[in-house]
Amino acid sequence: MVEEQLFIAALQNKETQNRAFQQLVSQYKERLYWHIRRIVLNHDDADDVLQNTFVKIYRNIHNFKGESALFSWMYRIATNESLTFLKQKAKMANITDEELQNSLVQNLQADSYFEGEEIQLKLQQAIAKLPEKQRLVFNMKYFEELKYEEMSQILDTSVGALKSSYHHAVKKLEDYLTED
Repeated sequence: MVEEQLFIAALQNKETQNRAFQQLVSQYKERLYWHIRRIVLNHDDADDVLQNTFVKIYRNIHNFKGESALFSWMYRIATNESLTFLKQKAKMANITDEELQNSLVQNLQADSYFEGEEIQLKLQQAIAKLPEKQRLVFNMKYFEELKYEEMSQILDTSVGALKSSYHHAVKKLEDYLTED
């Protein structure tokens, strides 16, 4: 905890900010990329959102109060940037959020960065059909192995609500994956 406070102080100090920020990017870019990628599903979009996320983190690091872990704060920014990106993309295409999700899943097969097999594609299709909150909670718990307490800070939701969302998501995924 003391180490993180020193790191945050370096990020907020004009003289050490750039070096500390390079370290931050190096340390978190892959984790944040995959978090974003599971939301937006497309590699190029994930890269764009990741860049926007780091710009927002850089511009707002002086506002970080330390009420949550730095990691949780950054994940919240990445999550919000991803959801905003998807809403804007749907609005620009004049389609619903659900239609956009379906379109993104269909495009996964053509995405040269998607290395999944048939079952992984089917899982992604099933995840895309989940309501937004269940989709976020499932991805964070299943793929990123976050604890409910961490997710609670990131999504600003109670642990009980998150457990319920995860349970419902798993049930819906099981139903979807076993129907044929």
